[in-house]
Amino acid sequence: MTAAVRRVVIVGGGAAGLTAAESLRADGFDGELTLLGAEPHRPYDRPPLSKQLLAGAWAPDRLELLAGHRYDELGIDWRPSSAATAVSVADRTVRVAGADVPYDALLVATGVRPRTLPETAGLAGVHVLRTLDDTVAFQSAARSAARVVVVGAGFLGAETAATLRGLDVAVTLVDPAPAPLLRQVGPVVAGLLARLHAEHGVQLRLGTGVAGLTSDAGRVTGVRLDDGTTVAASCVLVAIGSVPATDWLAGSGLDLADGVGCDDRCRAAPGVFAAGDVARWFHRGRGESVRIEHRTNATEQAMAASRAMLGADDPYQPVPYVWSDQYEVKLQVYGRLTGTDRFAVVSGSPEDGRFVALYGSDGRVTGALGWRSARELLRARALVAEAAPWPDAAPP
Repeated sequence: MTAAVRRVVIVGGGAAGLTAAESLRADGFDGELTLLGAEPHRPYDRPPLSKQLLAGAWAPDRLELLAGHRYDELGIDWRPSSAATAVSVADRTVRVAGADVPYDALLVATGVRPRTLPETAGLAGVHVLRTLDDTVAFQSAARSAARVVVVGAGFLGAETAATLRGLDVAVTLVDPAPAPLLRQVGPVVAGLLARLHAEHGVQLRLGTGVAGLTSDAGRVTGVRLDDGTTVAASCVLVAIGSVPATDWLAGSGLDLADGVGCDDRCRAAPGVFAAGDVARWFHRGRGESVRIEHRTNATEQAMAASRAMLGADDPYQPVPYVWSDQYEVKLQVYGRLTGTDRFAVVSGSPEDGRFVALYGSDGRVTGALGWRSARELLRARALVAEAAPWPDAAPP
């Protein structure tokens, strides 16, 4: 353990921030440990927001990641509704509610904030889905709406559409790409997802962008598409991606180009580390800087960063993992997929509704995807971790 580190401040009350706090205690850190959260809620899990919580299957308190009494037992100074507004790297202080909180080591784990459409400010009926409160408000509005328009067919938009159909809510899914998750999983799997949503009654307006919104008396009434048509809706979910939550770090001297820039040990500056959705770090195995907005990465990177705070010198180079639940299908992905990668089904078949596919580029396996094939996908993970030569792993 690094003796100089006696005060740790973690900014961000999500999975990454809490995991780092727990990891520090597990690794023997017995100094001051402050966890700052912008929301009034204790740290909770975000993936269920678009699934179990939105569906009404779980109550909000089931999302909590740690029981309330454990914060005192672990000696975590948990401060809700305490958004950091600035940091001084030179003085090693974080500004919160007009006061400076000193640190020896700082972890930035503030995550991301949703992108919005420019004309949505102050318009009733337009929602985003990032926080627990966002979900509660959207759930109430969606249940009473004649139709919900979901703008954006990435992971969040597609999952939300599936959940709403399970509630028998009429849904229109809009995206400029010709199929859901096209940028994430490529044309073959994206085409299967388009068919899956259509079979479950989602009205697909794909390959069409949003030109604007229509409204009346300050409330949304529809979504204007760039093909000249308008989809009537009193409830619209904007799910068009996110940006790193780094505004509070302006003027800090940190590298803030697409998140907080870090080295391969998650270090952004002397005494400053980052983890989770907000962190962009050098992945030695890939030879490039990456930023990953996946739940599993938030946990794994927080543990790596907390160890680095205490003197560990191991590079953080994970095999990324993400999953998505849509209707009866569980998609699971290891590694990196792009729509321009080589693609080959190596187990099962799309026609049978269960398969594993490999993705590759530059003659190597870069990723693997399982469609209702968790067990078979685990075998493919090793090929991703090893960056196995493509000819040895899959048909040419």
